[in-house]
Amino acid sequence: MEATLGRLKIRVRRGINLAVRDTISSDPYVVITMGHQKLKTHVVKRNCNPEWNEELTLSINDPNARIDLTVFDKDTFTGDDQMGNAEIDIKPYIEALKLGKGLQNLPNGCALKRIQPGKTNYLADESSIVWNSGKITQDMRLKLRNVECGEVLIHLEWVEDSGCKGLESEGIHD
Repeated sequence: MEATLGRLKIRVRRGINLAVRDTISSDPYVVITMGHQKLKTHVVKRNCNPEWNEELTLSINDPNARIDLTVFDKDTFTGDDQMGNAEIDIKPYIEALKLGKGLQNLPNGCALKRIQPGKTNYLADESSIVWNSGKITQDMRLKLRNVECGEVLIHLEWVEDSGCKGLESEGIHD
């Protein structure tokens, strides 16, 4: 069994202009998958602009592993409808974490890296990796694919507890 490098806390904040999948609205929830790990938010009834503000935590063994976010519409009598998906690219975040290991006394809100939306990512807007109170975090606004509209706002934070190997132990380099 692979040792965990650390844990990635993903706060699923809210959805924006999600697709209508029922008569006049949707009952959305988010599923995040990475390998065999699968985490879900609660369902928000009849809302295309839901506020989940829910924290989901993945154990990271491989920083290059694919992390998928999928939005579904909860249905009572039929299978749940997909409302779009996006990939969460944590490679720039991991690079900033390694860079930030040697940093101290930065002012709160100091941006370590900015990532622009492009064809190789799912960002709807610029995303900054920021130093705040000794933690490195990233807010992302993800544009959903395979759907007519919709975005999801998430917040990333890395945690290394006593049982984690840490990023340095893997010899992960830029």
